[in-house]
Amino acid sequence: MRNINWDDFRIALKVAQFGTLTHAGKALQMNHTTVLRHINHLEDALNIKLFIRHQRGYQLTDAGEILAKKVPKIIEHFNQLINEMSNTEQNTHGHLRITTLSDYASLLSTALKAFRSEFPNIRIHIMATEKIIPVESGSAHIFIRAGRQPVGPDIIVKKLMNLNMDYYASDEYIKAYGLPKGTQDYYQHYWAMPSEDKHHLPFIKAVISHLSNEQIIYQSNQFSVLRSAVLEGIAIGPIAKHKAIKYPQLKPLNVKINQDDEALWFIYHRDLKNNTRINALYNYLSDSIDTSDS
Repeated sequence: MRNINWDDFRIALKVAQFGTLTHAGKALQMNHTTVLRHINHLEDALNIKLFIRHQRGYQLTDAGEILAKKVPKIIEHFNQLINEMSNTEQNTHGHLRITTLSDYASLLSTALKAFRSEFPNIRIHIMATEKIIPVESGSAHIFIRAGRQPVGPDIIVKKLMNLNMDYYASDEYIKAYGLPKGTQDYYQHYWAMPSEDKHHLPFIKAVISHLSNEQIIYQSNQFSVLRSAVLEGIAIGPIAKHKAIKYPQLKPLNVKINQDDEALWFIYHRDLKNNTRINALYNYLSDSIDTSDS
């Protein structure tokens, strides 16, 4: 083996995950020719075939299967190593990586402005996504999640705020169709609801159990998209109260929903429990949310 390059392994993993050079290249933000060059370089250096090329994409060999299984664990340990090393420096420089749900990303702005005044040399990287990224992956320092309290032996979890959700209709929708007075009227209305993977959420279950498929005329895996549909008067849909308050044309249904166990959580790995910048950001974020709710 000679000229082994870690980037080659990282790029080969993307090809293993996506199955084609084109899709892997999009994820890596590089063209497929560059991806192919890295694959060829790695196979030549190892003198092992990792992929079988065919018309529909790249299929893993036995050696490729080992790469796909082992490399993510190496990346995880590598990210943890970086986090631990960074933590020894009181973190007044460098990056702070935060992953959050798209619909709650805007809550960070006020806190981050105050945070930057204390830590002007830190650069912020926000990853807004609907996916649940494992804390142990090391891909972020802070994970902001909504739902029931996460549990795990290696995480620290702090509550930021209760999840205050309701269903809203725009003035335009109300003018055309009115508002349901109760669950008995739901069948007379049109609804914008999240895709099936979110039907387990209490504030979704509370309404969707009263609807037929024909009444759900608009679906998305992102609540921000559903909010747009509600604002356009297309249908009634779920919106967080901190978002809805910005739009005076929206009227709530005041649906009674048990959300006692649902909250927005601030999560980080226990190895970072003494991290100055993480603890500071939590304090700023808690203060800004308290102010906005008052």
